[in-house]
Amino acid sequence: MTTAFLNGDYVALDEARISPMDRGFLFGDGIYEVIPVHDGKPIGFSLHIDRMKRNLSAVEIDLDWTHDQWRDICDMLVDKNGAGNLAVYLQVSRGADTKRHHAYPKGITPTVFGFASEIAASPKSERTAVTPLKISSAEDERWRRCDIKSTALLGNIIHFQKGQAEGNDETLLFNAAGELTEGSATNVFVVKDGVITTPPLDHQVLPGVTRLMLLDMLRKGGSVPVEERVVTMEEARQADEIWLTSSTKAVAPVVQLDGSPVGSGEAGPVWAIAHRLFTDRKFDY
Repeated sequence: MTTAFLNGDYVALDEARISPMDRGFLFGDGIYEVIPVHDGKPIGFSLHIDRMKRNLSAVEIDLDWTHDQWRDICDMLVDKNGAGNLAVYLQVSRGADTKRHHAYPKGITPTVFGFASEIAASPKSERTAVTPLKISSAEDERWRRCDIKSTALLGNIIHFQKGQAEGNDETLLFNAAGELTEGSATNVFVVKDGVITTPPLDHQVLPGVTRLMLLDMLRKGGSVPVEERVVTMEEARQADEIWLTSSTKAVAPVVQLDGSPVGSGEAGPVWAIAHRLFTDRKFDY
């Protein structure tokens, strides 16, 4: 993975340079997307760009690029870095100013950066073939606009590192009321008695593209009931199954939470249904 995009040019990744006065560097003042690409084909491309454009508008970064412009960059990064299983990272910061000042500056040009990195192929839907996850839990201490996919991810990183330090793969977060929000880098689904639930979207939860696609597939599939509603941490501890979703993890089963088994301690049968749906239809979006 050697070629990056920076402000209109394709350059060697290790030669890409931004100003130290860039507000993305100084403040984390930027928006990003990660688009999975399997076998050279992006997954949920338009949904990712829709979210990027909403988030750029939410933080008042003025960059009105079209879907086609972003698609050209994505395609070129895939072409230059090998059309296998990749994650294409796209980032827009507010740009470089002449001074460090909290207020949004006027008249500066956004910095646009992109690169590609290798990811694993989509796992098989067989319950015995998947590598499941073990996770920790923690009270959510991040800022109150987690619906914005900001590059300022220190809160997420601290939570993720907690799970890593405990020998786990992720950290499941809950608010002061004991209600699930999401993982530090994932959305969460809980299964009990054959019913799938996931927390509703609000400022505590990133509207994940994989989450959106999977909900649509499950509702159209119709074989398993699915609900968007408040889910408590106690429900998670009593769940038959827990899954985490993200662009790079797809739909990943969880078999252990805080050292205790989830359900049977194996990838569950409802996960297998959901994962098969996602695998079969992921290029439809």
